[in-house]
Amino acid sequence: MTTRTRHPAACHDCSRPVLWTTTEAGKRLAVDPDPNPQGNAAVWRDGTGALRSRRPSAELPLCGWERLHMPHVATCPARVQQLALPVGVTSLAEHRRRKRR
Repeated sequence: MTTRTRHPAACHDCSRPVLWTTTEAGKRLAVDPDPNPQGNAAVWRDGTGALRSRRPSAELPLCGWERLHMPHVATCPARVQQLALPVGVTSLAEHRRRKRR
């Protein structure tokens, strides 16, 4: 089985090809089109032909019809460049994480 499509979409930030999947929570997740053993998104086609994704766990490991893909946000060169903040700028992400706990 292959999860590749004839015409993958392009990332809006870096123009690289991506596959759009739907997670178990109903959210959209962009993954790189080629399977990657270091990935953390199990991707498969459902009965309607739509690409679905989930995160494998110890309770429900990777199944035979699924392939591991890397989420595109982890490999997008435009996103990696955005992660470096300029001098004097503080990220609020850590503050928000502590607030949620």
